[in-house]
Amino acid sequence: MFALPLSATHPLTADYGWDDGFAELFTPFAGQGFVPGRVARVDRGRVDAVVPDGDGVRTVLADTALVATGDPTRVPCTGDWAVLDLENGRVGDHLDGVVRALLPRRTAVLRSASSKRSEGQVLAANVEYAVVAVSLAEALDLDRVERFVSLVWESGAQPLVLLTKADLVTDPATLGHLVADAQLAAPGVQVRAVSATTGDGLDGLSALFAGTTSVLLGRSGAGKSTLANALFGADVQDVRAVRDQDGKGRHTTTTRDLLVLPGGGVLIDTPGLRGVGMWDAEAGLSRTFSDVEELAERCRFHDCAHEVEPGCAVQFAVESGELAPRRLESYRKLRRENQRIVAKTDARLRAEIRRDWKQKQALGRHMTERKRGQGTGWGTGR
Repeated sequence: MFALPLSATHPLTADYGWDDGFAELFTPFAGQGFVPGRVARVDRGRVDAVVPDGDGVRTVLADTALVATGDPTRVPCTGDWAVLDLENGRVGDHLDGVVRALLPRRTAVLRSASSKRSEGQVLAANVEYAVVAVSLAEALDLDRVERFVSLVWESGAQPLVLLTKADLVTDPATLGHLVADAQLAAPGVQVRAVSATTGDGLDGLSALFAGTTSVLLGRSGAGKSTLANALFGADVQDVRAVRDQDGKGRHTTTTRDLLVLPGGGVLIDTPGLRGVGMWDAEAGLSRTFSDVEELAERCRFHDCAHEVEPGCAVQFAVESGELAPRRLESYRKLRRENQRIVAKTDARLRAEIRRDWKQKQALGRHMTERKRGQGTGWGTGR
């Protein structure tokens, strides 16, 4: 029978993140002869999982049919801790066993799946740091930064924004402005300009990630695989050229792979994400747009939409130059998108949103008629 030690000498602790908390969650399964394993890769109903093997570890191939559900956010994902049956669950000579259960996730990075249906997709599980890689080989897309950071905050992980390919920006002043712009788009988040080619900005990253689970997120061509290679000091991931005509990269990483870092801990490299939709990220949006929401607390009406309402502190901040119009528009856009996703799965909330929309529409008509009748703008006190 498999006896699970809780000490720091457990073979999955140093590199893979096993600890007493996960061991406690595994306790009900330990007496049944099952073993814990960290999911390193998922492929068509099967997973590669790293399990204890004496004083070391080995990788096994396991079937996931027993934990398949209709909820795509609950299927096994890279970074999950799985309960594996390697004794009685053999499906064939080409498999080592089956996944009996998944331990509860501490964090999970979720997005709306790229489909017409309202479905979520888990990108990585049980991560402490989520690195948002944004390439400086093209114009800095602050909207994308805000979108990714919102999802990361919602996941429970700590976001880190890396502006990659910084060697392509030859003017230090320009580079400084780009970093400052990204910091304004991600309050409270560390932003670094890095270059895997020159090594600039990479100091300290290996030490930061040591002993943790980190995930690389970003669109194709953002330089994630090149960054992974720089952190490992070796070519662990395939890298291909970015297309000249549109600056987009090819999907050199096609699966989410869990890789052991030289200094301990693991890094999950993910395929390029062309579309990243909101998925019930209300708290993440509030944190990303904390400046907007702090201004909103000073609005005259608590349900102010920051559009035509009198006494709107947010609109006043835009007019005075305190808040960039782009940032307000991004805030509105992401909140609307998030509400649509939530409403698709919550009929009561959908009815509330429809009622709220009708009220705001009526207020908009009233304010328009008032402007036409008095010939003055809103907020003048007249």
